[in-house]
Amino acid sequence: MAGYERSRKEIKQKLDSVIGRSLKEVDVNNAFAKTIGHPKVTGIAGDVIEKSVLDYPSNSDQEADLLVDGVHTEVKTTGIRYSNKSMKGRPKPEDFEAKEPMSITAVSPEKIVNETFLNSNLWEKLNHTLIVYYHYASKTPVLAEEYKRFVIKGYEFHDFSSEDREALESDWKKVRDYIADAQANYADELNERYSQLGSALRKELTMLDTAPKWPHRPRFRLKRAAVSTIVHEYFSSEKYQQLAPGVNTIDSLAQRLHNYTERYKGWTVHQLLEEFDISYAPRIGGTVPKSVAEKIVLKMFHSDATSLGKVKIFKKSGIIPKTITLKENSGHHTEDVKLFPIDFDELVANRLFETSDFYNYFDESKFLFICFTEHKQKDGRRKNTFEGFKLVIPSEEVIEKAKIAWEDTRSLIINKDLKEEVRHYAKTGEIIYNKKTKLPQTVLNFMKSKQNTIFLRGTGTDSTRKPEQVNGISMYKQYLWIRGKEVANLLKQESFL
Repeated sequence: MAGYERSRKEIKQKLDSVIGRSLKEVDVNNAFAKTIGHPKVTGIAGDVIEKSVLDYPSNSDQEADLLVDGVHTEVKTTGIRYSNKSMKGRPKPEDFEAKEPMSITAVSPEKIVNETFLNSNLWEKLNHTLIVYYHYASKTPVLAEEYKRFVIKGYEFHDFSSEDREALESDWKKVRDYIADAQANYADELNERYSQLGSALRKELTMLDTAPKWPHRPRFRLKRAAVSTIVHEYFSSEKYQQLAPGVNTIDSLAQRLHNYTERYKGWTVHQLLEEFDISYAPRIGGTVPKSVAEKIVLKMFHSDATSLGKVKIFKKSGIIPKTITLKENSGHHTEDVKLFPIDFDELVANRLFETSDFYNYFDESKFLFICFTEHKQKDGRRKNTFEGFKLVIPSEEVIEKAKIAWEDTRSLIINKDLKEEVRHYAKTGEIIYNKKTKLPQTVLNFMKSKQNTIFLRGTGTDSTRKPEQVNGISMYKQYLWIRGKEVANLLKQESFL
């Protein structure tokens, strides 16, 4: 690697000179020539940065790419895109997220069992990293040649914090131990064990995952959620917050949540609000707002974070916290659960479910349910009792239901079958009017909860303000939802942490 020595000053000068320019503009070594006749060639953006900007040949070695001022440094060129949240207005740099997971290095079953984390190929690659960001300005996968128009947006010399290093080491050890166990106890079915590596550890890993499946040699990857936290902290002045000292991995989070379940199980919402001195503005009828559950959890951790959505352990591991209330005895959920906003442009343009926002959301996410039991509906949540926490991974069946909703929605829009109809009273046939605006209530023929456990529903409070436009129809912002009864069924299959 001595032949590829560079100074940090030299690298900064080279990269500063290309920010704001397209990959085609900086491709002085004509890397895009290899895309002619090969539309699916991979790694073209990295080739341009390595050969034409940093001036060294691409390689697939398990050692770091460069020696920067005497420090072994891995170069990673990664695509970023605007998140769905930026659809509310003009997107800003802080709205960037990772396009995909970041591939790091091979998982070598023959080698990893004899390594320690600090001398592993993974840490050799991640210890010091130069990340170059380009804007993947497309809602769908594009051919290699189309990368020409993507613009370089920034770069950073990234060193992982001690907290992130702890998470990476924990993840790496889980993979190593899984492989060591397979080799020691399942010699006759090693390939089958290796093929289950990603799914077996999916629930336990914080920042890493592995792909693809055996017999293809798996690789360590930084999860897209983990890369997105790095992207956000580079482009935004707002930093994610720690939940509590020492809570840096799925294991440490689960242990702390278990302790709180042991301590507070059976407490009413009213008791918890008093215990943690939490004030709130009651809703009409004195109902306690659902959002207090989040405040209660933060107080349990003695956290200064303003919301669970801003907590780093949740963001980097893809954990989505959700409050859920189950009815006493039946165990059924009182409400459906809202998931994420629909980007209709992406939905229509993306022809493959496996690369769609729908699929990625369920494939990459873990749900942390904060569970309560409702005893009497008229109590306005005050006497609901805290039951504990459950961590749920969406099942293949749930993903298949999401595919049904995805296919139905695309069909309605592409075939111009989307319709808006005025609602009528079933008995009289009279039009139903909105009490506030006096306008007729309408309904869209998107998939409903009675048709599928995954469905669409609009969210809005003023029928005169419908910001979404699809096929010429004005509508509220549409979200994907999961039926409450389905969530309750998923929870029955999981133990409390």
